[in-house]
Amino acid sequence: MDRTLPPKIRELRQMEIQPPRRSILPNGVPLNVIDAGDCEVMRIDLLMPGGRWQQTAPLQALFTNRMLREGTHRYTAARLAEQLDYYGAWLELSAAAEHSFVTLYTLNKYLPQTLDVLESVIKEPLFPDERLQVVIDNNIQQFKVNRSKVDFLAHRGLMQCLFGRQHPSGRLVEEEDYRRITAPLLRSFYRSHYHSQGCVIYLSGRVTDEACRRVERVFGSEPFGQVGCTEPAATYQPQSDAGKRFFIPRQGALQSAVRMGCLAPDRHHPDFLKLRVLVTLLGGYFGSRLMSNIREEKGYTYGIGASLVPYPGRSVLVINSETANEYVEPLIAEVYRELERLQNEPVSDAELSMVRNYLLGELCRNYESPFSLADAWIFVHTSRFSDTHFADSLQAIRETTSDDIRHLAQRYLCKETLKEVVSGEKMP
Repeated sequence: MDRTLPPKIRELRQMEIQPPRRSILPNGVPLNVIDAGDCEVMRIDLLMPGGRWQQTAPLQALFTNRMLREGTHRYTAARLAEQLDYYGAWLELSAAAEHSFVTLYTLNKYLPQTLDVLESVIKEPLFPDERLQVVIDNNIQQFKVNRSKVDFLAHRGLMQCLFGRQHPSGRLVEEEDYRRITAPLLRSFYRSHYHSQGCVIYLSGRVTDEACRRVERVFGSEPFGQVGCTEPAATYQPQSDAGKRFFIPRQGALQSAVRMGCLAPDRHHPDFLKLRVLVTLLGGYFGSRLMSNIREEKGYTYGIGASLVPYPGRSVLVINSETANEYVEPLIAEVYRELERLQNEPVSDAELSMVRNYLLGELCRNYESPFSLADAWIFVHTSRFSDTHFADSLQAIRETTSDDIRHLAQRYLCKETLKEVVSGEKMP
């Protein structure tokens, strides 16, 4: 082997993503099993059909989810934490736009004990007032810390000006919203969304038949929760602000956060997968156009990136960076210069090949472990994609041409539609 020569680049022609083994439990709950890996560890994911889109008050979905670990009929919060710690398990709670997630990592040999804790968390949370107040106070303190950061302020400002104040993605949470959270409000959301009717279960890792039987006995033998209480999700239309530049002052900030963005097609649009290639070329990896120009050549910032973030109904194309206050205007000008280049100049075969190889490598890395496989299939489920999504993504990456890049840039990277949000100390 001659180590002075780099290995040959081999194009990924096809990709086999292990599909889950699907079944329907006796109570109607879909069960998805991904049996992979050599370690005697497994992960249990329960997906509940309730997120920000279904809540009737700000933070309702988030705090309902967070309070599940704060005490049940059988376990106090302290005892619950002790049990999970003793058996080497980890409980992860999160809420998204349209779903809430309860995830348990556990050693197989202690599955009976940890599954008992998980059952209590899902089926009999108490939402005790004294624990709720502690959680609220902690979150208020974290919110105050975040509110002092220019990147946090700029992100909030961009989402508000793109979606509008009445949209779940544009409605800014304030400190008063935390103080309006009550236990009855959380119990109402719990009754409406945490039940077997909309629940979906994913098991990943070293999943044995005995583990499946245990999960079925706990969550699949009979209905749980108040089945039939699910409320339909409301529909929302973005109401973007008319302005172009928005400034959010932060006195004493050493740097300014810059966010530029616009609404883009949703993830089911025919252009979406190829648009991801364009956004990656623009600012999605270390060798991107924005990094090469604005970081490496101009030295305006330590880092700048672009991403395409999907939301129900629409996506958001975001360009984000932080820079010294005096470089805000030059940085924004260079961003527009790169957009114009993509609109008017063909991308070279060498650069497009590099972006393709980067994206193909990311695909391979993202699906190499049992838990990342579970994440991938959960994403397919929550995004309402078909099982061909991975093959479709691979095909889009391989087939995107220089002409596609130019046409997509002309269609979606328009200076006129990009909002500019800057947070920092106001320059004289």
